[in-house]
Amino acid sequence: MSHFLTPPAFKAEIPAGKIDKQYKRLRLQVFIGIFVGYAGYYLVRKNFTMAMPELEQMGYDHAALGFAISANAIAYALSKFLMGSVSDRSDARKFLPLGLLLAAGVTFVLGTQWGTSSIIMMFILQFLIGWFQGMGWPPCGRVMTHWFSIKERGTKMSIWNCAHNVGGALVGPMAAYGLIWSGSWRFGTFCFPAFVALFIAILAYLLIRDTPQSCGLPSIEKYRNDYPKNYSAKSEEVLTTKEIFFKYVLNNRTLWFIAIANAFIYMVRYGCLDWAPTYLQNVKGYNLKDIGWAYFAYEFAAIPGTIICGWLSDKIFKGRRAITIMIYMVLTAIFIAIYWFNPSGHAMIDVICLIMIGFLIYGPVMLIGVQALDLAPKNAAGTSAGLTGFFGYFFGTALLANIGVGFVVDQFGWNWYFIMMLIACALAFLFVTFTYKEEQYLVKGNK
Repeated sequence: MSHFLTPPAFKAEIPAGKIDKQYKRLRLQVFIGIFVGYAGYYLVRKNFTMAMPELEQMGYDHAALGFAISANAIAYALSKFLMGSVSDRSDARKFLPLGLLLAAGVTFVLGTQWGTSSIIMMFILQFLIGWFQGMGWPPCGRVMTHWFSIKERGTKMSIWNCAHNVGGALVGPMAAYGLIWSGSWRFGTFCFPAFVALFIAILAYLLIRDTPQSCGLPSIEKYRNDYPKNYSAKSEEVLTTKEIFFKYVLNNRTLWFIAIANAFIYMVRYGCLDWAPTYLQNVKGYNLKDIGWAYFAYEFAAIPGTIICGWLSDKIFKGRRAITIMIYMVLTAIFIAIYWFNPSGHAMIDVICLIMIGFLIYGPVMLIGVQALDLAPKNAAGTSAGLTGFFGYFFGTALLANIGVGFVVDQFGWNWYFIMMLIACALAFLFVTFTYKEEQYLVKGNK
């Protein structure tokens, strides 16, 4: 591992009378740092989709552009898992800004004529962006496990998780204003967001701190007297790659259940999101304006839904993430069924269903990540979350939600699309139930 990324050494603990004030100040500071930093990643993540109409006018067809953009999801799935291991052995203060700087740099290149000169070039650049994007979540997970204890983590992560909604929502207005200012769609879509991302990377570096101990503070467990059952002194040590993969991640049966459940949760998330415009236009006859507002509502309903989900898992269910996810998946299935059987001409019901699906599905997406952090040592957090992310993006999104749904709709029609979504809800519910016993063990040990 590069010396540049080596985690900072622990400092001597500051006087007891100063600990509380310093802890509160730095916890807020690092939280803002990872929130703003992760939002910055989404400024340079999905820009290519906004450029696709312009690229079509240059002569590229849908199949070719679909091939190019698929590189992003594939690379992200692999990177989130593999770079998660590197993140577990790296300084989060440097690791997160580094990935953002690299993603922004490649986005600049994509904004040149050379960057869109061929499908192969676009595929390569999209792959690189996806790979560097995988450096965003793991250091945030590392910061969360070191600065926030298990009893509060659900609520804190639910708020932090909204960063991607904030960042993703800003891309559209930035592209529009960038076009107005420069007269170039390339500048608006790629270069302007990349400029802002570079600034955010610097800001994130100034705000983030790796661990409390590197700032002369006690561990979060000691500070809050909140020790989970699986906590030990080993939790504070930087682990070797072999220990991370073979002792704490790949041999963790519960983590595999979480990863498989995540694949089906992501299948519902992107199965509903990505195919809503096509379904509403082709089957229900909606116009582009109505579809756009429905799509917008789906995404923004995620913000209150995610925060409420995290609060419920912490305050009502006392750290029991599994039961919270199970309730949310049942409710998601109910609104998918209403969405399916709602006849044409009842547009308001369709919009309400999409709002509720968006409100409900992002909570389990977030809590799966929290479960991965809860059920692994702190210094294996990035790798454990990376495994669940790999299953979510590679199997759940690329293979099932995109390729699988497209094939099934072409061959068997839209009724089978809804059947697939309901089956995915059921399978997510089933695999989450397998984690309930292990989670009970942690929660009881934490009382």
